[in-house]
Amino acid sequence: MAVYKTKTMSERSLKPDFFEFFIELSTHNQKGWFDENRARYERDVKKPFEDLVGELLKAFAGQQKAEVTVRPGDCIFRINRDIRFSKDKTPYKLNRSAIISPVGKKSLGPDGFYFEAGPEQCAFYAGFYMPNKEQLMQIRRHIAKNPNTWDEITRESAFKSTFGDVLGEKQKRIPAELTAQKNLPAAVYNTQFYIQHLMEPEVFIEQDPVVVLMNLWNKAQKLTKFLSDATHVQD
Repeated sequence: MAVYKTKTMSERSLKPDFFEFFIELSTHNQKGWFDENRARYERDVKKPFEDLVGELLKAFAGQQKAEVTVRPGDCIFRINRDIRFSKDKTPYKLNRSAIISPVGKKSLGPDGFYFEAGPEQCAFYAGFYMPNKEQLMQIRRHIAKNPNTWDEITRESAFKSTFGDVLGEKQKRIPAELTAQKNLPAAVYNTQFYIQHLMEPEVFIEQDPVVVLMNLWNKAQKLTKFLSDATHVQD
């Protein structure tokens, strides 16, 4: 497993101007203000974030020892909010976010991770966010078949201190074939299986975000491999 050593104030860190843009946007979240500040957005936010995602893709490919052909644009989510069904009609998100995976933002599974950077918080997420019905049953059966392995992964001290519990929506009922088994991990009731690690923005300013995020990805590997093995998705 690759080891990434922390570098302080690296060239890959985000600058205070990145976060300051979103602080001001939060009080002027309208198209007119954004258009007036578009050059600033391109310089202080869009370009630095694209560069960061590009560096993450290189590090990710090296860690996975696989070719990753997606570009930063394939990984980064739009800054525009989808307001069609929302009471909140403010047009812009207050962060930048991306999925680092072999297929970019098309992935919602264990083959990569999602992260976001904004003035309220920076965050890392990994796991299986939206398994379909078949994949959900595969994961549940894998947990039921390997309860000790699941517990070893999710109760390990470094995992717990970094990510806490495995999160996700739950169902009150599960298939009878599972309820017949005693002492199952509570996670068999989940419909999602993901972990998170929240950080202050200063982490991405004062440290190398590539180092920070890749270290988190390494710590998530036992869980993502377990989920990949369950659904035959290569992580």
